[in-house]
Formats: sequence, C-alpha cells, structure tokens
Amino acid sequence: MNAPLPPVDPAQVRALRAFNRFYTQRSGLLDPYLGSPFSLTEARVLYELAHHGPCAASELGRRLVLDAGYLSRIVRRFTTSKWITRAPSPTDARQHVLTLTPEGRAAFEPLQQRSRDEAARLLAPLSSEHRSALMGALSQAQALLGADAPAHARTAVLRDVRPGDMGWVVQQHGELYAREHGWNSEFEGFVAEIVAGMIRQHDPAWERGWIAELDGERVGSVFVVRKSETEAQLRLLILTPAARGLGLGARLTDACLDFVRAKGYRKVALWTTSGLEASRAIYSKRGFVKVHSEPYHGYGKDLEGQTWELQL
Repeated sequence: MNAPLPPVDPAQVRALRAFNRFYTQRSGLLDPYLGSPFSLTEARVLYELAHHGPCAASELGRRLVLDAGYLSRIVRRFTTSKWITRAPSPTDARQHVLTLTPEGRAAFEPLQQRSRDEAARLLAPLSSEHRSALMGALSQAQALLGADAPAHARTAVLRDVRPGDMGWVVQQHGELYAREHGWNSEFEGFVAEIVAGMIRQHDPAWERGWIAELDGERVGSVFVVRKSETEAQLRLLILTPAARGLGLGARLTDACLDFVRAKGYRKVALWTTSGLEASRAIYSKRGFVKVHSEPYHGYGKDLEGQTWELQL
C-alpha cells in the first residue's frame, strides 16, 4: 500500500499545471508531435531506438513507462512501415529485440532536427542574460524533480559530428578553461585555429569525431586526426561539469581507440598540459605514457606541455 502524499498547496498544483499547458503549446509537443505524423509517445520510441541501438521490447516499455498493449500497437505499426525490425532475443526466447532500420532512422532524423529548430526558435528572442537565467531555472527544476531518479535513467549517447557542433567545441573550451583554470582568450583562439584546420583538411576515411550528449544536450567532444599513415592524434577531449562522473570521458577515449585500431594505425599521440589530472588519468589507464614535457608560458599562465603516446 502506497504511503499518503504530504499535503501540497493547491495554488502550487495549479501553477505547475498551468506551466505544463503553456509549455506544451509553445513547444509543439501536442499531438501530432511538431506537426509530424507521430504522436509524442511514438517519437519517444523512435528516440530511444535511435540513441540506444537494439533494445528488448520489455526494457523499452519500462524506460518509457508504457502499457504493454500500447507499445505493441506502436511496434506493429513501425514494423509494417519497415521502420523497425523485431526478432527473438538470442539470450531469452521470451523476449523480442527491436532495432531501428535505415528507413526508420531516415524517418526520425527530420523529426529530431525539427525539435532542435523549435528549441532554437523559443530561445532566439531572449537576450543572453535571459537565456542564462532560463538555463539555470531549468537545471534547478530538473535537479529538484529528478532527485529520486536513478543515475542510469539519464540518457547518455555518443554521436557523429553535425553542422554547428564545432562552434560549440570552441565555445566550451574557451568558457570552461577560463572558468576552471583562469586561462585567457588566447586559448579560445588556439582551439578555433585547430578546429578550422580540422574542418578544412578533414579526411573522413581516416579521421573521425564524436559528440557526447546527455539527455539530448551536448556535453563533450573528442576527435581523431591523421598525422601520418601510421600515427593518429587524439584532440579536443572535453566534458562539461554536468557530465563528469558518468564515465563519458572514458567512453569518448575508447571510441577513439576502437577507431584507430580498426583503421590499422600503429600509434596514437596527444598533447596535454599540466593541471588536467582527470583526463591524464583516463590516458594512463589505457596505456598512454608521457614521452616528452617542457615548460612554457601560455594563455596567461606558466604551464607544462606534455606529449603522451600509445603504441598499438
């Protein structure tokens, strides 16, 4: 038997419900979702399969808190449309695994972009100060309402780089290193030069980048750049404070190492600097060793530059 809820001011209940009505109308969350042929629930099913890969139907239902019959009807429709495949689980014959097909991904991508565009439309009229205030209020609301949610309930994914991501990478490096290490704007310029060179000279056959998202928001990045036929370079690994402690730094690094091994590189190098203990711990754990260091003055600080390498 559930314990009785503590009393709540009816005016506060009305205020929360009023906000829910206001936001769903402003953000296009009412059915059909963002003017698409999907309901909000159907869009959530597509999102989970797009970002988490194959998933048992029972697990998907638990994640989304969906009635089994309702989910079954969605699965039947998506299977008929050839957006998903449904196959018995190799480990449990009682379970069925759902997989998003290329056709399903093609149907979902425009919806995801429309969602991003709609969020940008809501934010565009606000000043920088008002946007910051809104982000703070949303973060606080999520923290308060999600205080009892388990850590695994958060959605963390690695995805390919898309237009607009590289500007975010530059911005995050500039803001984070200024705030946490006191570096001046020279560092942001340095990162901007790296990013510009990577974009101009990108070789998709031998190079790749990843963006980490947490609950749909960008929180990290890393890139593999080709130095020679046998050597790759790991660059621009970063995580925002909100994403730390969840293992995303390790996942980003491992994605790089899986890629360079698959491509047949024999060595991975990276350059880092003193004071970045968390990232160096990730490198050390994976076998990187420091092969060179030298003091230098940069970004308004006296620092030590370090070159680390991993032989494959």
